[in-house]
Amino acid sequence: MLANSSSQYGIISISLHWLVALCVYSLFALGYWMVDLTYYSNWYPTAPYWHKSVGILLFGILIFRLLWRVYTTTPAPLESQSIVEKRLAKLTHTLLYLLMLLIMLSGYLISTADGRPISVFGWFDVPGFGELFPQQADRAGVVHKYLAYVVIALSLLHALAALKHHFIDKDFTLKRMFGRSAR
Repeated sequence: MLANSSSQYGIISISLHWLVALCVYSLFALGYWMVDLTYYSNWYPTAPYWHKSVGILLFGILIFRLLWRVYTTTPAPLESQSIVEKRLAKLTHTLLYLLMLLIMLSGYLISTADGRPISVFGWFDVPGFGELFPQQADRAGVVHKYLAYVVIALSLLHALAALKHHFIDKDFTLKRMFGRSAR
């Protein structure tokens, strides 16, 4: 089943969920590693190029995912979940989306502060507008770094909550993200 139903996620939502998770963790690991590269490292030009290219593609995937979420059915929360769990889940998802968008915006501001475009694997360029405010690259860099840590922490809490549902509550919350039906 491609689309979601009232009881389960479809292959598109499931694929988007895991693709975004893979990209976020990969970009975090690459970013964490590359900030310590020196100018003389062979990876100095390559790592940021990959980080920026994947980041731009992730932005497109995230926009598609948000549109997909708006225009498709979302499985109903499980009846066994408390109102607090439902509200925390909604808040967590909203924060993850918002923070990822802010990370991507700050990454764009870092990369284009000098006015150069961002090349995405040589396929196309995203134009740069130069420095829009003083010390743009440095200020956006601080935002980018700390929001990345927050997203990783929040996503780990999200994963722990899914594991709690699976192993303690023994409900279908996690299984739905693998294509299983709750009914």
